[in-house]
Amino acid sequence: MGKNFNIAAFKDKLEEQSSFPTLYMFKFIVPSGKEKEVAELLPNNEMTLKVSSKGNYVSATIKAMMPSSDAIIDIYKQAAEIEGVISL
Repeated sequence: MGKNFNIAAFKDKLEEQSSFPTLYMFKFIVPSGKEKEVAELLPNNEMTLKVSSKGNYVSATIKAMMPSSDAIIDIYKQAAEIEGVISL
């Protein structure tokens, strides 16, 4: 989550478009070698990986049952702490 990211607007959009609990799909672009750190954000969920053509980055997708918009935002905040990770 970048400095200019509006968390309140994102939370409102999540609550408008979802009824909780909901199955939510997280997508991250991860520097190669950081996949384990992303997997640890949602340890009991399957993660699908796709390596970039040059092998420098990995696209990581994790589907997880989330109880609330706050829980989703918390995962994104934790992901922002991982160096080089881009949340989509």
